[in-house]
Amino acid sequence: MGTEGFYVYCLFTLLIRWLTGSWSWVRSAGFTQLNITRAQRVPTAYCWPGKRSKLEDLQGGGLAAEGPSPVPLRRRDEHNRRGPDPVRALIPEQLQPQLRPPLAWQSPLGPRKQVATMVKIVTVKTKAYQDQKPGTSGLRKRVKVFQSSSNYAENFIQSIISTVEPAQRQEATLVVGGDGRFYMKEAIQLIVRIAAANGIGRLVIGQNGILSTPAVSCIIRKIKAIGGIILTASHNPGGPNGDFGIKFNISNGGPAPEAITDKIFQISKTIEEYAICPDLHVDLGVLGKQQFDLENKFKPFTVEIVDSVEAYATMLRNIFDFNALKELLSGPNRLNIRIDAMHGVVGPYVKKILCEELGAPANSAVNCVPLEDFGGHHPDPNLTYAADLVETMKTGEHDFGAAFDGDGDRNMILGKHGFFVNPSDSVAVIAANIFSIPYFQQTGVRGFARSMPTSGALDRVANATKIALYETPTGWKFFGNLMDASKLSLCGEESFGTGSDHIREKDGLWAVLAWLSILATRKQSVEDILKDHWQKYGRNFFTRYDYEEVEAEGANKMMKELEALISDRSFVGKQFPVGDKVYTVEKIDNFEYSDPVDGSISRNQGLRLLFADGSRIIFRLSGTGSAGATIRLYIDSYEKDLAKIYQDPQVMLAPLISIALKVSQLQEKTGRTAPTVIT
Repeated sequence: MGTEGFYVYCLFTLLIRWLTGSWSWVRSAGFTQLNITRAQRVPTAYCWPGKRSKLEDLQGGGLAAEGPSPVPLRRRDEHNRRGPDPVRALIPEQLQPQLRPPLAWQSPLGPRKQVATMVKIVTVKTKAYQDQKPGTSGLRKRVKVFQSSSNYAENFIQSIISTVEPAQRQEATLVVGGDGRFYMKEAIQLIVRIAAANGIGRLVIGQNGILSTPAVSCIIRKIKAIGGIILTASHNPGGPNGDFGIKFNISNGGPAPEAITDKIFQISKTIEEYAICPDLHVDLGVLGKQQFDLENKFKPFTVEIVDSVEAYATMLRNIFDFNALKELLSGPNRLNIRIDAMHGVVGPYVKKILCEELGAPANSAVNCVPLEDFGGHHPDPNLTYAADLVETMKTGEHDFGAAFDGDGDRNMILGKHGFFVNPSDSVAVIAANIFSIPYFQQTGVRGFARSMPTSGALDRVANATKIALYETPTGWKFFGNLMDASKLSLCGEESFGTGSDHIREKDGLWAVLAWLSILATRKQSVEDILKDHWQKYGRNFFTRYDYEEVEAEGANKMMKELEALISDRSFVGKQFPVGDKVYTVEKIDNFEYSDPVDGSISRNQGLRLLFADGSRIIFRLSGTGSAGATIRLYIDSYEKDLAKIYQDPQVMLAPLISIALKVSQLQEKTGRTAPTVIT
């Protein structure tokens, strides 16, 4: 049929429709309307039978990514089910076949994607557990506890989400990610299913579930999420026989304060049921959005998989001078560095930022592939568990070394020949050289802070610079309150945590870039910078003894008896002669903190013996272990005699260590003759 014949056919058809008042066969003859929403900004389209619309070509045969689902094109035979059209009899038979589409036609791209069926929501009865009290950084237990205790993870996840008001959930976004340890991916799928069933509108998840703790804090703040759930046990070991943890961060990007963790604990002790979408599964490996229609929910549930590194890397570019750092690491007189990611989450960040962007040789970074068991090692950046890095640095081939923990928030700094930078000294040196970092040139410095057990090295810098100093309990959440009130810019903990107000978590890679910025500015070695610092401010000799996985009953008994002993007023003034020196007790207490921002009070934060010369002995039970109890013993003593500041800390602190062991009777009451770790 030629063009003229076709036009005659169309006019004849329209005339008959007009006369009979029926238009159904116009559609059945081949003109099927495709409804498209305004949001898609595509004009209404008509398609010839057997052809694909432009919109279909753009969508790959599927549905539009945004807006309500458009109505799929209907085949002519669907209309024919209404019965024969009497008008057909008036059309010459020889004209009809050329307009009839082949009934067996299939798209060359395969069958069209179908609209997903509704995802079912169910309520599951459960029994409460009495041991889900979050510690300093969330709930941590052996992996086997999560696997073998019925609904153990489900209960805690539901308890977290129950703290979000139901009216806020539909518009709420939660950030989810972890350090790659064993059981993380299973836990993420549980979070997806429980969050969806409880009406949370959107989850943002790192690709393959990977997000460092600093990156989670960064993303929460950037997208204004209501919070985040981090799957990590930080520096604790991983694998099937290792530890697992679930931590909740709030909308400022920091760890949940005690008021919220207490609420989570109370819910977990009385929970009777949880809501879940058991059939919901998310592909964690594909970047982009995935949407799910849920039963009884007005809006679809959205999961967005994001690049694990990019948002965090962008933030660091705005804090540091990347041009200066690139010159330092890849210029003609480049610094030779050695970075050990310890098979934790920070490996991809190190590769992307230090190697690809700043130009450090690829072999500068080792153990950068996150593993579920951290390669069988303990991902704790200290002299004991990062011994391989220490030995490598001792060869003298590298000028600067650093290691990170499992979730990337802790760091250890080493100089040439394995020169160790104590974390208490590290934050003090950064404070003394803070304007080597462009970020602080722009924001100024509002205040410094340290955890109570951390040495007083930072205090010396604060006094010299007339900048306010805050002493808080252990736990980054206490720093977050000060930062939100614009009282704090830089802070640190003796437990290898360093950070600033750029986020609300300690940040291992930030600390490394801070040190590299100082090296680029000062053009001295790590050791020379430390020695210059001690000469100017004096030195706080510091050590920490960790007694890990002590039988809990014995540890608690030791602490109670020790508190009773030192609570006796007669203990003040007691003298302890050791060698040629006498130490006199000036003050004893169980550290208590009153938050200057909200007035909240945190009690029982550590037993302290303060001596007349400023030396301190501190006993504390750690809140980061997963089994038993960890007793931490801290010793801090200030020395300004230039003839003594280069001595070995263990030698200088030996008298105070002997006093601590004698007063506490730690060895007798725990059966431990030596600490697990000495820092």
